[in-house]
Amino acid sequence: MKHSLLLPAILLCAAAPAWAQQTRQLSGQVLDAKTGEGLAGVTVLVKGTTNGASTGADGQFTLSVPTTGEVQLTVSYIGYVTQTVTAKGDGNLNIRLASDTKALDEVVVIGYGQVKKSDVTGAIVSVKEEDIKKTPAANVMESLQGRLPGVDITRSSGSATSGVSVTVRGNRSLTANNGPLFIVDGVQYNSIQDINPNDIASMEVLKDAASTAVYGSRGANGVIIVTTKRGTSGQPRVTINSYYGQTDVANYPKVNNAEQYVAQKREANRTTGLWNSTADDSKIFTPYELESIANGVSTDWMELLLRKGTQQEHQIGLSGGSEKTKFYTSFDYFNEQGLFKLDNLNRYSIRFNIDQEINKKITIGLQSQLTYYNQSVRRDPTNQANKINPLLTPYDANGNIAIFPNSGNFINPIIDEVNGNYENNTRTTRTFTTGYVSYQILPSLNIRSNLGLTLSNARTGIYQGSNTLDRNGSVPQSSYGTQFLTNWSWENIVNYNKTFGDHSLTATGVTSLLTFNTENSNAQGRNQLLASQLYYNLANANQQLGINSGYEDSKLISFTGRVQYGYKGRYLLTLTGRSDGSSKLAAGNKWAFFPSAAVAWRIIDEDFMKNVSAVTDLKLRVSYGRAGNYDVPVYSSQSLLSRIPFGYGETSAPGYTFANRIGNPDLGWELSNTKNIGLDFGLLDNRLTGSVDVYNTKTTDLLLDRFLPLSSGVSVITQNIGSTRNRGIEVGLNGRLIDNENFKWNAGVAWFMNREEIVDLGGASSDITNGWFIGSPTRVIYDYEKIGIWQLDEVDQAKAYGQKPGQIKVRDLNGDGQITASADRKVLGWRVPKWNGSFNSDFSYKGFDLSFQFFARMGQMFNYEYNSFYDPQGIENSSRQNYWTPENPSNDYPRPDASLSKTTQQSALYGNTLYYRDGSYVKLRAATLGYNIPKSVLDKLHMSSLRVYVQGKNLATWSDIEDYDPERGGAITSPIPRVVLAGLNLGF
Repeated sequence: MKHSLLLPAILLCAAAPAWAQQTRQLSGQVLDAKTGEGLAGVTVLVKGTTNGASTGADGQFTLSVPTTGEVQLTVSYIGYVTQTVTAKGDGNLNIRLASDTKALDEVVVIGYGQVKKSDVTGAIVSVKEEDIKKTPAANVMESLQGRLPGVDITRSSGSATSGVSVTVRGNRSLTANNGPLFIVDGVQYNSIQDINPNDIASMEVLKDAASTAVYGSRGANGVIIVTTKRGTSGQPRVTINSYYGQTDVANYPKVNNAEQYVAQKREANRTTGLWNSTADDSKIFTPYELESIANGVSTDWMELLLRKGTQQEHQIGLSGGSEKTKFYTSFDYFNEQGLFKLDNLNRYSIRFNIDQEINKKITIGLQSQLTYYNQSVRRDPTNQANKINPLLTPYDANGNIAIFPNSGNFINPIIDEVNGNYENNTRTTRTFTTGYVSYQILPSLNIRSNLGLTLSNARTGIYQGSNTLDRNGSVPQSSYGTQFLTNWSWENIVNYNKTFGDHSLTATGVTSLLTFNTENSNAQGRNQLLASQLYYNLANANQQLGINSGYEDSKLISFTGRVQYGYKGRYLLTLTGRSDGSSKLAAGNKWAFFPSAAVAWRIIDEDFMKNVSAVTDLKLRVSYGRAGNYDVPVYSSQSLLSRIPFGYGETSAPGYTFANRIGNPDLGWELSNTKNIGLDFGLLDNRLTGSVDVYNTKTTDLLLDRFLPLSSGVSVITQNIGSTRNRGIEVGLNGRLIDNENFKWNAGVAWFMNREEIVDLGGASSDITNGWFIGSPTRVIYDYEKIGIWQLDEVDQAKAYGQKPGQIKVRDLNGDGQITASADRKVLGWRVPKWNGSFNSDFSYKGFDLSFQFFARMGQMFNYEYNSFYDPQGIENSSRQNYWTPENPSNDYPRPDASLSKTTQQSALYGNTLYYRDGSYVKLRAATLGYNIPKSVLDKLHMSSLRVYVQGKNLATWSDIEDYDPERGGAITSPIPRVVLAGLNLGF
């Protein structure tokens, strides 16, 4: 910045004498063509002369030019297309510069440093601020769903307090954690949902071992680096981002209405001979039910529970500073009212980042965030609502809520909503602070020390009244739990960067200490004196008082070295080595070394590519590296004791036994080795850019929970046994299909396929108890294969298998004439997708912009919970199914049978096979229409930018399952909502 200001200043001084006599002042402002923000440091020169100026912080400039005639100005700025402008008179010029994707060699953040994108040797995906803003969400990872090749992102539930599930290049571990490592401003931070997306400047996803090896054991499942915004020198800038929207149920399947319920119950009793016509209704329905049938009563219990929710977020940010002091601060409020009452989330967050230059060599800084949550969690009522008899009504004759409608066995599904009946409230305060000192010892040598602290304090209080879904008429119960978490990190980083001739060298050394400390306590009791005291006075409870507490502490020490070498900018080499020591592992196995190597060849810079005009960028990358995993419960290497009831005769005494998990004194590291080949390319002046990566990851010494015989007295031990493999291909494409002054059209495609495979289970061919099978992914569905329903013309065949027409027919895999669990079950499908893909499209015409995103997750199978709501006896309500009758020889569902319980249907007559469904789907993830207010209007309002927009999320879903969003993974609880919102982005 200083150099860009110095050169124009010198030129102006040199030219001053010649221009002092007959000149006029020409002023203007240079803006980013896309965002409308002022660009500081832009050089504006009178063409053919040395007379020029440099723009200030807001893009403004003033220039002396001859008094008469037209003047041509050359406007140039690094990363933007140089523009020639003709100026007439002395009017105020408005110049918009467009980004030059060929000249813009953007910087990519890597572990403990940054490099130019052209110098990247590993598999890294970079996400910029504008991409994050396209889909506003409480959790930034939800905003990026489908946009990152190799990263599978799904929302775990539709409740207001739900998070998202993130997996990078598949599941490696069978029982250890498979989630990626999040690094925020250089420090590990697990609660990514705390980070306000409006505070993020960029994100990088490190996928291959060559990229993640610098984080050693913590990077085994991928690394996501988040860089928050910093202040800039010059005039303070204020931004406001706000939206408000409504949520409703996008897809939710209906269970039987009263007419369908009655028909199924009649059929169930016709099967046993108890019912033959409506004259027999009194044999199977109560007088109350008969009255409801006569009066046409049909209660939709889910309709009583579901409501329209709201979602809103309001953020204000302020940035500014001087040449030596730069700051950024923001305040954010997020609120979501869920689709059920008592399902609410409030999040408040404050961020303050400051960088202070002490002198030319020393800079200090602080990045801090305070987040406060107030969450109310609803005990999900859908299971009860989908089973209760639709002939019942929620209110009695006096209009009061009926606790047990018609004095039946089912408690009212809306009973928790009665004021004072139920409360589940969690309040969490998290402080995340990172301080650093940077010392530039030499122009090529820098040392930096980072100190990070995360403090988390949470309190959860739960009160369940007697008449609630959980207590179901039993005495009330309360519990009060606290958790205090302290994470320290201290890292010292030395960077040496030197260029000599055609050679460039960057060497990095890191020492790291991380500590993790968790304290928790919980107290509970039943039948407290006053319900109004909720969980605040447990001493008044007189039944089953209990107190528990726990403490966990672990540490990780690391030493890292990395060398990056480049020759002529086209031959690149990165070598990394990291040694990690974890206190979680056994003595003698605590330390492991994680090496990696990566090379890249910028083919585009070779002489033989100079005449290939269609190709504007081409780079080949090859890498190999090792990462590790130690994410197992603390103290897994030790055998712990737990107290049990004991006594000598009539005298009680304390007794102790080994905990369910016995320690493993040989517990060591889980290791993953990854090979990666990648190609980055740009075509047609980079109008089409993209990358292709192929990888193979082999994970050995799995941290596996082994179940032990009951005779051992313990249940499980964690061992290093077995191996898995993940192989895949990732493709990312981005195209500037149309790019002119008024109309632009950009499109992007992301596609990836991952093949998980269990290679070894310690010599065993399979582990049926856990559902692990050699040659299959880590999560599969293993069961009998349903091939239809036994028909009337198959009486003898069905009888041979101990069945009759109308019951489920499964495949006899070995053809021995009998169905056995050991011989006739198989892997029916994968619980993980075979491939993921997305298509993004962005249009802009003058001030208008339109974008939409499609997302696909294909080839997965899941257990569809809705299909389990099928009661063959017709006592509970059932899902709407095409079941078999003599008049309707369906092959979908078995015949209702009043003599069969649900348990018998499931365990003895293969009822579980009814639940498996293909979970593939395509979703219109989001669509946004926006408008940027013209500059002429903004000037009058004293604003630098103003954009208003409307957006819809989860607008449509296409799948083989009707009225259901398969992103839920088969669960019927907490449906994912459709969101329609309106918002604005404002800058001063």
